[in-house]
Amino acid sequence: MPELPEVESIKLQLERYLVGHRIEKVEIRHPKVFTGDKKNIENAKVKKIRRFGKVLVFDLSNAYSVVSHIKLTGQFIYRDPNLKREQPLSKKVSGGAPGPHTHLTFNLDRNAKLYYNDIRRFGWVKVVKTSEVENIDFIKKLGPEPLNDLTLKKFEEILGKTKRAVKVLLMDQSKIGGIGNIYANDAVFLACINPKRPANSLDSKEVNKLFGAIKTVLKRGLAYGGASELAFVTPDGQEGKYQEHTLVYGKEGSVCKHGCQGKIEKFMLNGRGTYWCRKCQK
Repeated sequence: MPELPEVESIKLQLERYLVGHRIEKVEIRHPKVFTGDKKNIENAKVKKIRRFGKVLVFDLSNAYSVVSHIKLTGQFIYRDPNLKREQPLSKKVSGGAPGPHTHLTFNLDRNAKLYYNDIRRFGWVKVVKTSEVENIDFIKKLGPEPLNDLTLKKFEEILGKTKRAVKVLLMDQSKIGGIGNIYANDAVFLACINPKRPANSLDSKEVNKLFGAIKTVLKRGLAYGGASELAFVTPDGQEGKYQEHTLVYGKEGSVCKHGCQGKIEKFMLNGRGTYWCRKCQK
């Protein structure tokens, strides 16, 4: 599932492409993914794009917002005949846009379009009043953002309150918003911490090291435009590159980058593939 760097990459492009456009008409091909009255967003302009953890919010000029969680395979694809260098879509945009997996089409002014594709149809798009966005249950329960809101003191408090495995805790959106499996793997590896360690067993030095490692891997993910392991693409239909630069995720059998000469192993932890070096992650 796309994590903070992927969703932030989508947000940044939507800010560039979508803000200032007027939504002229919304076409709904699969009602399951859309909740609300489309008339409440038609003829309104896009004013601002926000992100809460893995959730995107398009604030409109008429005090309504479009809120979306793309989940596993959701994609927002922007097409504009006025763009000078509109690139061909990645093959991860299965069927194209529009195509058989396009469930929503936002027809915009100046002949532009925003498509919502989703092969698995796990994602959702909702129309709500802007004043109610932060009261949506999913958003209200999110923990602090690791790049903007999470302080070292708060992070230490979160870890100190539970015996849960540290990697599992990092992925709990109610504790910290935005970290998923790829970046949790890389963060505990960079900090040389065993992913199975009880969170409250980390000493102050290890907490500080892990805190810095989380920020480092998330910023690296952003710099590479996110990871396109499955269906993730940015609104211009291009893939991220972080999957080519992960530290440990997906590296089973390779030599540890810490120089300890250990081999990366994979095991399942709480149902998720977990990669580690038993030599240096203690």
